[in-house]
Amino acid sequence: MDIAYIPSPSTGVIHLGPIPLRGYAFCIIIGVFVAVWLGNKRWIARGGKPGTVADIAVWAVPFGLVGGRLYHVITDYQLYFGEGRNWVDALKIWEGGLGIWGAIALGAVGAWIGCRLRGIPLPAWADALAPGIALAQACGRWGNWFNQELYGRATDLPWAVEISAGPNRDAGTYHPTFLYESLWCVGVAFLVIWADRRFKLGHGRAFALYVAAYCLGRVWIEYMRVDEAHHILGLRLNVWTSIVVFVLAVVYLVLSAKLRPGREEIVEPDRDGSGAKDGDKPAPADADTAVGAEPADAAAGSTDAAKPEQAETKAPVLTKDAPAEAEAPEAGKR
Repeated sequence: MDIAYIPSPSTGVIHLGPIPLRGYAFCIIIGVFVAVWLGNKRWIARGGKPGTVADIAVWAVPFGLVGGRLYHVITDYQLYFGEGRNWVDALKIWEGGLGIWGAIALGAVGAWIGCRLRGIPLPAWADALAPGIALAQACGRWGNWFNQELYGRATDLPWAVEISAGPNRDAGTYHPTFLYESLWCVGVAFLVIWADRRFKLGHGRAFALYVAAYCLGRVWIEYMRVDEAHHILGLRLNVWTSIVVFVLAVVYLVLSAKLRPGREEIVEPDRDGSGAKDGDKPAPADADTAVGAEPADAAAGSTDAAKPEQAETKAPVLTKDAPAEAEAPEAGKR
């Protein structure tokens, strides 16, 4: 009996002449653009400058890719080192293998550097980017579909994914855990957006909510996977990582709400070009054009009023509203 299923691509690479287009890399790139686009909109809405999110992403993305790859290679070292293995494969990031935990950790270091250079608070930037990161993960997980990896137990459900025979895998239909995680990440993104609007999250709490919500989903999705992994006390390593990170995120949410309630009023200083910092009041660029400034002539007049003898010798100042008779004495001298 035939059953419905999600077919997998026969190859993860499409050659455009001599240029290989890899589905895994394409999904990662799409995810980065989505994260920067949404993060930029949220940053501007919070009072930041256009383009700041992209400028800091130039630091965060490379660091995140390196961190994600390092985490994967360290936790799955048996795939690259040992008898019959080629360590050079550890550098082939396009073949799949990015650990989100390493990507977020080292990506945060890159973001911190970028924020320091721009003089803005990292927690505020992370809050703006949080839902975009979740959507980037949702896009990136489809790269696993191209590579036919990270699937779950065998199943005959209509939405099962078809996996062809290959190294360390048998042909069949399996739970599409990549699809489950992708949908979960979309839900996390909408949760963070809603909570941020409803509760005005600030000081890194929107990012912490994203981390906690993602970890909840990762626990049950990780439980379904059947690919090779290290186990500790009967649980996969990523399950333990999810539990620890979830607890840390919740603790941060609680403590941050008590210590720094509310949201940052200023997320990026010097927006008007005056060089003002947080809490400073920018000085007017031109005292003569500032609203409410006292005219120079008025100030001089107050001085002249204090010295009548000098005021008598001062030539009258003519205005367009002065009466015509004011010019009569001058005409008589001609």
